Amino acid sequence: MTLVKVNNRPYGNFFGDLLNEFPAVAKSFGQDVFQFPETNIHETPDAYHLELNVPGRLKEDFKIQVDQNLLTISFEKKEDAPASEDYKTIRREFTYKSFKRSFSIENSVDVNGIQAKYENGLLKVLLPKKDEVKQGARQINIG
Repeated sequence: MTLVKVNNRPYGNFFGDLLNEFPAVAKSFGQDVFQFPETNIHETPDAYHLELNVPGRLKEDFKIQVDQNLLTISFEKKEDAPASEDYKTIRREFTYKSFKRSFSIENSVDVNGIQAKYENGLLKVLLPKKDEVKQGARQINIG
């Protein structure tokens, strides 16, 4: 396959081409310096649910730990295998940067029951509530 670049402007798109040729300069200049995966947090009567949008990774590369009331989720980027001589990458836009993200958790969370699974590009973390917190409203009879 041959890549053809067509440009009908007399001087071309010099700055666009320059930034496209050096994507690290363009991106690191602000848009993903402090990038964390997008996260949804849901609450049900029984638990809190975290969903981190992290496609294209392996579940073995994630580390989840709880220390006191801090839940920390991290991903360590592994080095890519060196390309073979008959396979040449023309452009690389997929990036898998390492990250470390922490969440404060309430005393109402049962830290021994925390579970996680990775499916379809989502890291899902279940933080169950302690039994005494799950109890709903209770009617008190007046004697």
